[in-house]
Parts: sequence; C-alpha cells; structure tokens
Amino acid sequence: MKRFAFIGIFGILAACTDAPLSSDFVPLRNPTAPVASQADVTLARLSGTWTVVEGAGVPPGREVTVTGQSLRFGTAPQPFVALGSGRFRLGEAEVWVHWLDADNRTAAMGEPGGDFVWIMDRTGKPGERLKAAREILEWYGYDMRRMGDRNDG
Repeated sequence: MKRFAFIGIFGILAACTDAPLSSDFVPLRNPTAPVASQADVTLARLSGTWTVVEGAGVPPGREVTVTGQSLRFGTAPQPFVALGSGRFRLGEAEVWVHWLDADNRTAAMGEPGGDFVWIMDRTGKPGERLKAAREILEWYGYDMRRMGDRNDG
C-alpha cells in the first residue's frame, strides 16, 4: 500500500505515467543494509526553502518548501508530520532524514523501504556536502547509480 501512496504523492511531480508499479519493482535501497535517521532533526531545522540536487523518485531541480506541518514540492503541498528522531510522515509515506549537516544547509532524505530518496540543499549548490550526503545514503544501502543528474556546483 505504501508504494501506491508514494505514486500518488510523487507521480505527478515527477511527470511519471499513471501506470502502477510492476510486480518486479526493485527498491532503491538494499533491505539488508543498516539504516537510521538522524535523531536531532526537527521541523524547525527543516523549515524553509530547498532545492533537490539529486533524487530517485523526486526530480532534481524541484523546489521544496517546509512550513508548519506541510512539505511542498513545487505547488503541491503534502502533510508533513514529525514522528520524532528525524522521522516524518509525508502523506501516506514515512520519510527519514538520514543526514542533515550541522548548519542545516544540506539534507539527505528517503523512504527507508527504498521507494524514493533525495538530497536537497538550501542554495542548490551543496559543494562538498553533496559527497557527504551521497556517502551516507550509500552506507544505508541506497543505489546511488539510480539517482538523477548531479548538481554539485
């Protein structure tokens, strides 16, 4: 059910077709890899405007705005509710913040089951923080070869 909720949330945003996922869907994350969220991440730390610099299931270049209890990709707001310990409910999906730098400039977020993942940055040009975000996502078992175009300006 979670996979179909993901399609509803991101399908329009990624300009995907309305076709359901096939039974041979391969998650973006290896389920045998360790996975964790960054416990000190709060809505307050994520509040503001971001740009997706890499993503799988979330298109690079997409503007993301976190306000109150919503997360908006472009013009489509979704409920975004803190569950604690860097974990959030985004519509019907659970999203974990796997990494957020100390100055709240770059974040690596994903659905721990491997349905989608993205790296976002306040400026859209994370520089060396992109490497750190990618390394953490890779450690947590995400297939970084499936990420969209890089923008590490």
